[in-house]
Amino acid sequence: MDDKNWKKDTVFQEPVDKVVDFTFDEKVADVFEDMLRRSIPGYSTIISIIGMLAKFHAKPESNLYDLGTSLGAASLVMQKNISVEGCKIIAVDNSLPMINRCREIIENKKYLTPIELVCADVMDVEIKNASIVVLNFTLQFIPLEYRNKLIEKIYNGLLPEGILILSEKISFDDEDLNNRQIQRYHNFKKFNGYSDLEISAKRDALENVLIPETLDTHFSRLYRARFTHVDLWYQLFNFASIIATK
Repeated sequence: MDDKNWKKDTVFQEPVDKVVDFTFDEKVADVFEDMLRRSIPGYSTIISIIGMLAKFHAKPESNLYDLGTSLGAASLVMQKNISVEGCKIIAVDNSLPMINRCREIIENKKYLTPIELVCADVMDVEIKNASIVVLNFTLQFIPLEYRNKLIEKIYNGLLPEGILILSEKISFDDEDLNNRQIQRYHNFKKFNGYSDLEISAKRDALENVLIPETLDTHFSRLYRARFTHVDLWYQLFNFASIIATK
């Protein structure tokens, strides 16, 4: 994921007659590196800090989970920075094209900590003996009715003082603020070379797939799951990242 020669995202360049829900298919997997960095404000910073957190929070002989790994950026940065022995990274995604592309990316990385790729729904994966769990822009794609269950499952599978790193696109209760942040986000995408057509088409494709929530909703859910500390460590426009400690 540190290779700057990735393919350019042109998925939404051409007009379509009918809106189709966004899917993580072969076409998206092929350009996902470019899509991430041009579509998520602060993405590189978030990935870098996940590596830092792995260095200081990974416990010997524990599991680290990357739920919704996509192309494995979080898994790779954790693998590179883990400083204790006996860990295993379990990288989960329900998109086979993503898993296949991820395997191509990680196969030449030679670090001590192994990465196990699992093609499965994150709701079906057992979390156990975990010192770190990463949900990096994943929960927003989980149906609302299952989000509490997933967070509770993660809490139960974490070791004492284990952490959950939760990064999400967020919404705001204040309608004016919400609209301002959305406009800033659209300007960010324009600044990175996306056209109005691409921005509009992707927004329509994601409308029924990506459901953002407010920070208050995330904090309430995490505290209900019995996390001791819930800290907002990063926010840029309508994107944020939280560290929750068991």
